[in-house]
Amino acid sequence: MTALQKASVAELDQLVKEADLGGREPGGTVGQLLAVVAAGWSLFQLWYASPLPFVLGIGIFNDTEARAIHLAFSVFLAFCAYPAWKHSSRKVVPWSDWVLAVVGAFCAAYLFLFYREVATRPGQPTTLDIAAGVVGVLIMLEATRRAMGMGMLITTGLFIAFVFAGPFMPDVVLHKGASLQRFVSHMWLTTEGVYGVALGVSVQFIFLFVLFGTLLDIAGAGNFMLQMSLALLGHLRGGPAKVAVVSSALNGVVSGSSVSNVVSGGIFTIPLMKRTGYSGVKAGAIEAASSVNGQIMPPVMGAAAFLMVEYVGIPYSEIVKHALLPAVISYMALFYIVHLEALKYGIEPLSRERVPSWRERVLGWALGTSGTVIALALIYYGITGLKYLAGDAAAWVLAGAGVLAYVGLMAYSSRHADVPQDDPTNPAVHLPLPWPTVRAGLHFFIPIVVLLWCLMVEELSPGLSAFWATVAAMLLVLVNPWMQCVFRRIGTPAQALRRGVSDLWKGLVLGARNMIGIGVACASAGLIVGAITLTGVGLMMTDMVEAVSAGNVLVMLFLTAFICLLIGAGVPTTANYILVATLMAPVVVELGARSGLVIPLIAVHMFVFYFGIMADVTPPVGLASYAAAAISGDDPNATGWQATWYSLRTTVLPFVFIFNPQLLMIGVGSWVDVVLVCAGGIAASLLFAAATMGWFRTRCNWLEVGLLLVATFLFFRPDWVIDRVAPKYIEAPASELYAVADKLNPEDWLVVAIAGTNIEGEDITKTVALPMGEGANGRERLRDGGVTLTQLGDQIEVASVKFGSRARKLGVEQGYQIKRLLLPNPARPSPHWVLLPAGLLALTLWWLQGVRLRRRATSFAP
Repeated sequence: MTALQKASVAELDQLVKEADLGGREPGGTVGQLLAVVAAGWSLFQLWYASPLPFVLGIGIFNDTEARAIHLAFSVFLAFCAYPAWKHSSRKVVPWSDWVLAVVGAFCAAYLFLFYREVATRPGQPTTLDIAAGVVGVLIMLEATRRAMGMGMLITTGLFIAFVFAGPFMPDVVLHKGASLQRFVSHMWLTTEGVYGVALGVSVQFIFLFVLFGTLLDIAGAGNFMLQMSLALLGHLRGGPAKVAVVSSALNGVVSGSSVSNVVSGGIFTIPLMKRTGYSGVKAGAIEAASSVNGQIMPPVMGAAAFLMVEYVGIPYSEIVKHALLPAVISYMALFYIVHLEALKYGIEPLSRERVPSWRERVLGWALGTSGTVIALALIYYGITGLKYLAGDAAAWVLAGAGVLAYVGLMAYSSRHADVPQDDPTNPAVHLPLPWPTVRAGLHFFIPIVVLLWCLMVEELSPGLSAFWATVAAMLLVLVNPWMQCVFRRIGTPAQALRRGVSDLWKGLVLGARNMIGIGVACASAGLIVGAITLTGVGLMMTDMVEAVSAGNVLVMLFLTAFICLLIGAGVPTTANYILVATLMAPVVVELGARSGLVIPLIAVHMFVFYFGIMADVTPPVGLASYAAAAISGDDPNATGWQATWYSLRTTVLPFVFIFNPQLLMIGVGSWVDVVLVCAGGIAASLLFAAATMGWFRTRCNWLEVGLLLVATFLFFRPDWVIDRVAPKYIEAPASELYAVADKLNPEDWLVVAIAGTNIEGEDITKTVALPMGEGANGRERLRDGGVTLTQLGDQIEVASVKFGSRARKLGVEQGYQIKRLLLPNPARPSPHWVLLPAGLLALTLWWLQGVRLRRRATSFAP
């Protein structure tokens, strides 16, 4: 019995529905009604994100109203799509769920329906306000249980209970508590609780990116990514496993869900891996580890990544820049891991129907690489040139150019046959040829180009960038059948039009259903964040963590990682990130600053994000591992533990970029530095993978594993070695601050030691990096970065800190004094010199293992 027979397509489809869509699929009029509501939600989000409301002057919603409408859709659909219990019907919506859906939607939309009335009596809720808030919170808790499970319900419930039990808590977390009136006002009638930052990001960014990925998948982009990976890599040793790695990375561009990534790619790659020699556990673990990392792969990362925009206070394009290198080297390390597994188990490469000669392979790669570079250059300079020539009409000209490019690509690909999908039940493996596979789906890159151009070049907001990319994807879905009818004579124009409209409708419905759980998670996380801000427990956490870790930053990071994994056992990634980022991220930054360590805020949030996604593979709850095990037909716990072991190369990265932010492209100067940082990071990740697998050129002994780890450390932390020789900073008097700031560029940092008294009356000294902004001189740049200073003699004091600025998030407070400057040490050697002995150590190990292999071959020779 094959793996596919054990876990049928229907079972896998149900697994995805239960995890991402709710699982309930009523038919008839009820099903149509739910589809209309879901599509209406998608259309509302498109309307809200578009410029049309401001152009036409109608349908303009402020941020708070949009959040209330967003939550109303989410709650209504949660009770319609998610059954109350495992044994509840997946085809019928009971009357009780209809009541909960309607009442919940009313309570969620209360802030929109009575916005003006509530705004006129802040902090003085009426009886109706309190009733709507209490009922709304209770219904939200039930929606949380259905969509997110008992873990999230218990976590949220404990934080709510903590609000009221404050006077009875131990001294370390004692607070005065809150009345029911204050609780409702804070949680339900302001933007401090349910309608807080998390729900706002869900409205502005997350929904459209999820819809964008859903539409691309319906258009066929997911299968195209898989087939392209198979064509390019299937012939290598361990090719199917490498296909799983690369296709999951590519699929991560259009999908932020680990489970759907596992199922959409794993249904082909896992049986393929098993057919070529991998065990079921290893095949499932490779797919699970690959798919989970799809959430860290830009440009469309997991939903939590969009929350960083608000929490860190930087554009999404900056987050993409910081996240790119760690994501790439994580996937490269996994690629190397599966290669080592193929070596260990003697898995031979798959053969093509016709094996090209080495000259043909070299020519193919040369043409492919040069063609890609030329295509990228034509896209960049072509768009730039059209914008310059078209002037004010550039938008229309670019839209027309995009349509012409699409028609041309479809006309070209239609002259060739489509690439057939792999049949997982067939023991013979068919490897498609690279160029025929690539040319069949070139048009799928158009919406991705639109997204990247808007994000990275035009630097539009993530919401507006996602809107234009989603519009391109919608047109792709709508027009694709008609283009096939025109160029391939498939069906009639009327049939093609109906199919295009049907696919677009399906995309709008599925996009909204994919968002139900995320919307509920963001709202529930808002309850947790509201409890934290209402009770002040966030401030208590600093003292608690400092006491537990004894002020040691490394111990504190391990504690934070453990909390992420622990909470992730019952809470989805998005809610996990919100909770731990709210509680622990400020603590890590604060205690690091008190220890004299400058930790960029983005590094802390990426740390939390990385460990949050690990919950999708770690037993006993890892849904990605369960999905992979369902396909492979093997034990889910064994699959989960194996996937966790493969994921060690991902879990080590957050610790590295906390202490070496260059891995996030922070503090990197010239292109030479960029190249060396990338080379060092890649080498370190590959050596770490070899150490964890116990295999380099051959099986490693314990001494060789230890030396591989030493080389890994040297590549990852060359600055640690140089710190032993020369300090990173030299001190300068605070009176020189403006003279130094005048020489800094926008987006540079000014590292200073500050001292003051916190709100608890403690005298503290810490090291922070003041962000610089735009301005004619240092004073103006500091002010634009969020800090206004006053000088009296040689003393410089923080006069004010802009609310919500990066300086505020880094813990700079009004009244703190600048004690001294910390300037880069000009006599400090470059950390890149350490790469030489690290590389020499790795090469020596490579050579010694080669000598051992040759001796072994000689001893077995006849």
